[in-house]
Amino acid sequence: MEKPDTVAAGDPEKSGFSSPLSPVYPNDLEVAQAESHLHHIVQDRIDDPNIDPQIIDKAEEALEVGDKKAEVLLGDELEEDSPYIEVRAAVSNVDDPDMPVNTIRAWLLGLIAVIVPPGVNQLLSLRFPSTTITAYVIIIFVYPIGKFLEKVLPTWKLKTRFGDLTLNPGPFNIKEHSLISIMSLMSSQSAYATYIPAVQRFVYNQNPGVGYGILITLSTQLLGLSFACFMRRFLVYPASMIYPVNLPKATLLNSLHGWDTSAGTHKGMSRYKFFWIFFAIVFCWQFFPGYIFTMLSQGNWFCLIAPDNVPLNQVFGASSLGLLPLTLDWQTISYAQDPLASPWWAEANMLGGFALFFLVVVPAMYYTNTWNQKFLPMFSSATFDRFGNKYDVTKVTQTIANGGFVFSPEGYNSYSQQYIPTALAVSYWLSFAATTGVVTHVALFHGKSIWRQFRTPIHAEMDVHTRLMLRYKETPYWCYFALFAAAFGMGIAAIYNWFTDMPWWAFVIAILFGAFFILPIGVVLALSNQEVGLNMISELVIGYMLPGRPIAMMIFKTTMYMVCYQGLQFVSDQKLAHYMKVPPRSVFAAQVFATSVGAIVQILVQEWAFNNIQDVCTDAAQHSNKFTCASMYVFGTASKVWGLIGPRAMFDAGKQYNHLLYGFLIGALAPIPVWFLSKRFPKSIWRLINMPVIFTATGNIPPATGMMYTAVGVWGFVFQFLIKRYRSVWWTKYNYILSAALNGGSTIATVVIFFALQFPKGPNREFYNSGWWGNTAWQNTADANNTPYWQVPEGGFEGTPAELGRTI
Repeated sequence: MEKPDTVAAGDPEKSGFSSPLSPVYPNDLEVAQAESHLHHIVQDRIDDPNIDPQIIDKAEEALEVGDKKAEVLLGDELEEDSPYIEVRAAVSNVDDPDMPVNTIRAWLLGLIAVIVPPGVNQLLSLRFPSTTITAYVIIIFVYPIGKFLEKVLPTWKLKTRFGDLTLNPGPFNIKEHSLISIMSLMSSQSAYATYIPAVQRFVYNQNPGVGYGILITLSTQLLGLSFACFMRRFLVYPASMIYPVNLPKATLLNSLHGWDTSAGTHKGMSRYKFFWIFFAIVFCWQFFPGYIFTMLSQGNWFCLIAPDNVPLNQVFGASSLGLLPLTLDWQTISYAQDPLASPWWAEANMLGGFALFFLVVVPAMYYTNTWNQKFLPMFSSATFDRFGNKYDVTKVTQTIANGGFVFSPEGYNSYSQQYIPTALAVSYWLSFAATTGVVTHVALFHGKSIWRQFRTPIHAEMDVHTRLMLRYKETPYWCYFALFAAAFGMGIAAIYNWFTDMPWWAFVIAILFGAFFILPIGVVLALSNQEVGLNMISELVIGYMLPGRPIAMMIFKTTMYMVCYQGLQFVSDQKLAHYMKVPPRSVFAAQVFATSVGAIVQILVQEWAFNNIQDVCTDAAQHSNKFTCASMYVFGTASKVWGLIGPRAMFDAGKQYNHLLYGFLIGALAPIPVWFLSKRFPKSIWRLINMPVIFTATGNIPPATGMMYTAVGVWGFVFQFLIKRYRSVWWTKYNYILSAALNGGSTIATVVIFFALQFPKGPNREFYNSGWWGNTAWQNTADANNTPYWQVPEGGFEGTPAELGRTI
């Protein structure tokens, strides 16, 4: 495939930068610059678990010997390409600044990408079981459509004062494709805030209307972007912020458009051919675990030995510990994280955390009946009452005149306290520990480099990609400030023009909390692919700050969580644009456009579904169209548990789960000894121990289960450790494109299976549900039924809060 002329980072005539060819006799300035660069690499080794130890050894050797020529040669090598083999394998180190980006064709396809997939995903989110059209699906489908438009659109030009306009500026190029991909990444997921008006309608008997939903959704979605400008210096420009999640996407885009990467040009099959072969294989294979033989997906083979043996099912089952992950479904394997994208050191930390907390602590607590947990399932995201049933919040609430609810202490004291399953209790503790641990860890391990980045100009320490991006204008700060003002105004308008019981100062606190965590969580995310979630801490804060206000709780939680999560999503996508050399101003416009249109589409589709689908969000839907809104009701139950009953019922002094709050203290202290040991032994394994990753990597448990982490460990060990170490040439060329093929092929097949075979009523659906042994055997086990170890005695396993002396 012929490419347009490209500009390498070191081209002295075209780029304005010094030549990459080191002189035989380097001058003093070049030596000083090289030594400064190498000193930073050596000093920052404990900050950067992804750096190649061989590079550090070469830098130390050159500095110790005082070999100026070797110093300059190594410095030039590091300047002309990324020092990270992962980035060299996935990202091209050349650019074509004349390649068109903001074409009519790109924005037309982008508009389709931010209307159709978000609308379909929002509709499917109301159904259980469901599926999702991911960004990989859009990236793959856009490519042939773009190539088709390249052939059929007219090439005539219209001259305007702003330049020439044309429907067809030439070949459908990688920057257009990248811009469309970024739009799809910003809008494909269902917006978290859409749950708020849905819960108010179906749980609290309020109907705030479309305007409220649009305002609250746009506000929470866009607030994060307004903080992204302040994070670019720390989370986008530095070469060390690699964002492993973006590498398969970058590899896919480069491969589809025939762009080479410096570490991926070895002999053998082209990446383009490799991708389509494995895409086809995975697409066809997915029909077996996804429809024909679903036992291949569940993988609880050992449970069939004794289907009613609860301990056996809990140890080897798909819904519990999943000790032997015999699943062959890539959708299940990659549910928690992509094992071919995350670095091995992060996956090893994840496995260490899983082994310690879920293979040791959870069974120890469960089988010793700590907090009566033998009467509950080992793994579940629900809370239970003293009868072993899911907690019935209607028994502890009273309906008031406006149709809302208030907490009833009398009802609570005579009914039951809340009991949480073992895995959920441990997950709470880990969430608390991760929240404080990430702040301490980043302050100790990355504080010096962050302070240096804050004080020094951006141009001081640049890798090739940052240097290439200097030719493009940055988005002015006033754009971000204007966006913040607009998003903040929409949030205030929503909470004061509709009944929310949310004071303005609580809204401000939610924003400040979320913004505070963007940097520390972003650093860990960029290095490890692991993000510390703020769900639990946000519920805890608002539960104590404004007890008895469930709607305020939902808005506070969503705002605090989304300011951080969505802000980091914006930053991550800006890093992808950084890799693909898409101008920052185009990226900003695309992100605002995609987020705004996608959010409006999702609210409108949701409102249409509520008004037009029969039995939507009711129990009757389970037997008709399955639009039961299960996720919405989980969100609504959380609003009652944390907003009405409040955390004081579980975590106040003297309450059963009070000791879980020690997670905050232990999390804050845990990184300190690791940091001291890594400073004392800088070349040891201690520099790879990351306590926030250990605490948060298993954060999806529950609803995720042990199998989804042990499977990641197996695949990660094979590809990210064994193959990367012993077959590095193959790994650099094919690892990330294989990841893209696995994700794309399995996801598209899952979408086809859902719409063609599972969704329509008829024999195909019946075969999927109960067609033969391979689709039913796994369902007839204690594992599938989430059976607890002990049966609850008549009258409950404990007394009421009044009888236990735990009243509110």
